[in-house]
Amino acid sequence: MAEFNIEREEDHGGGRYVIHGEAGESEMTYSLAEGKTMIIGHTYVPPKMRGKGLAEALVKRGIEDARKEGRKIMPLCSFVRTEFRRHPDWSDLLAG
Repeated sequence: MAEFNIEREEDHGGGRYVIHGEAGESEMTYSLAEGKTMIIGHTYVPPKMRGKGLAEALVKRGIEDARKEGRKIMPLCSFVRTEFRRHPDWSDLLAG
């Protein structure tokens, strides 16, 4: 998978992971429940950038950060739910 420059923006209520590109921003947004659970609600990649692995890279970065920070993930976004099904080794991060 290609390497992307992923930035993370977070405040006390949530945040997003973002990749800036010529065709616009690719992002994965989340809210925080009690500071411990990332509720991922949305993933977006501009149409011209789809199929290049950007959404997968955003999800993997979120997984890495959740592991480092001791957080759980509640995937409301259908894309992220699908990625969890593809990666059973992530099941320990599922909230609930």
